Amino acid sequence: MAASPTNDAGLRVSLEVEIPSDVAYIERVVELIRHPCAELAYNAHQLALNVPVALSEAISNAILRANNEDPGKRVFVRADVDALRLVVDVQDEGEPFDIDDNIRDATDPDNIEREDGRGLFLMRALMDRVERFDANGAPAGNVVRLILTRA
Repeated sequence: MAASPTNDAGLRVSLEVEIPSDVAYIERVVELIRHPCAELAYNAHQLALNVPVALSEAISNAILRANNEDPGKRVFVRADVDALRLVVDVQDEGEPFDIDDNIRDATDPDNIEREDGRGLFLMRALMDRVERFDANGAPAGNVVRLILTRA
């Protein structure tokens, strides 16, 4: 993890983490990213709910859905945190997907029993922006970008 001073906003923290497709790593990665948010005085709600839940869902989707828990595939997480916002990219090695086609309104009675689509729904509810794009230079893979403005 590298920390470097930036403009008037003060401290900026950037980090990159590569993990195997194993859910046991999720909590550690979430804490690595949540910690600088706390140091930069993100509010308690963002620290307790927005950041850990949305990030856990993004990493979990990369491991379970995209990489199918294949031990030969990796998940790459890049985060930039400053006093204004958090930007996290979660990259998998799975097949491309359409983010809008995979989001289900978890509050809709038709979707209450469904197990798919909730993660993306939660990410969109908890973050300011959620985007998906193809992984640059990879034959397969997706990048899900989460953006949260500090409240």
